[in-house]
Amino acid sequence: MSRKNKQPSPCNEQDLKRKCPETGSPVIIAISAKLVFTEQNMSPGPAFSFVKALKAVNAELREHYPESQELFKVILIDDNRSDELNKSIKKHRLITCDIISGEDLINKLKENNTHLYLSGSEEMVKEALKNEIAAAVMKTPEKMAEVSESELHIAFDGDAVLFSNESESVYASEGLEAFYKNEREKVNDPMKEGPFKGFLEVLLKLQRKLHDNCPIRTYLVTSRGGGCPGFRALNTLRDWGLEIDEAFCLGGSNKGPKLETIRPHVFFDDQDSHIKDALKFGIVGCHFDGSNLAGRM
Repeated sequence: MSRKNKQPSPCNEQDLKRKCPETGSPVIIAISAKLVFTEQNMSPGPAFSFVKALKAVNAELREHYPESQELFKVILIDDNRSDELNKSIKKHRLITCDIISGEDLINKLKENNTHLYLSGSEEMVKEALKNEIAAAVMKTPEKMAEVSESELHIAFDGDAVLFSNESESVYASEGLEAFYKNEREKVNDPMKEGPFKGFLEVLLKLQRKLHDNCPIRTYLVTSRGGGCPGFRALNTLRDWGLEIDEAFCLGGSNKGPKLETIRPHVFFDDQDSHIKDALKFGIVGCHFDGSNLAGRM
């Protein structure tokens, strides 16, 4: 299924600023510095290509909106390598980054209205999620697949990621037949939002500014099948006023081969097995435990 963004997404006035920033507000992405440059020799880490792609999108936005501050802004988290990091950023001509320490980090992320936090620490990711900040542990493939330098490709799982884990909970507690029954009965009922819905919103807001020439591509890669479970996922996005570029309902098939075709810079999923499958195909997987998020977001 392929879907193009056409309609603007209305912002709920009660949404947090980080989920739906005012005109001119940057999209804040906080990343552990060692994911961009390794601690051993400052060589590119798993987030390097992602950060490089953010710069490509910013260049396109600046060309069309030179006065706007509605751009990607990267915050690197590091306690003792600021000079080395600044040198490496200049050497590789990456996006300009602010560098902050990890002390009292969650409060700093909240103060900066952070839209996405990527870390190597499961504990910090759990703390961020508790504070309603989209966050994930970035995993490194043994050999990373080549990805675009001129476009930004981001892939999301559905349940517990863009959506709440309410349907996943039915499957876990009552089995597959109960899950199918639940989705048939609720196919037109939108699911509650998951922790990454807000990040998708701001991506689409930037995407719409650049119309058909936008270098941002978004993907839904879900284990849901193409019947009522798949339709409910798409109906939920439509109810939110959001459209995704391409949606793949794999019906339980391995996600790795499809991700290899998409070549996303990052792929978000709450299931460790899906992340491991992505890593086998050279895709940078971003994992978090979504089991305790039902009804929270």
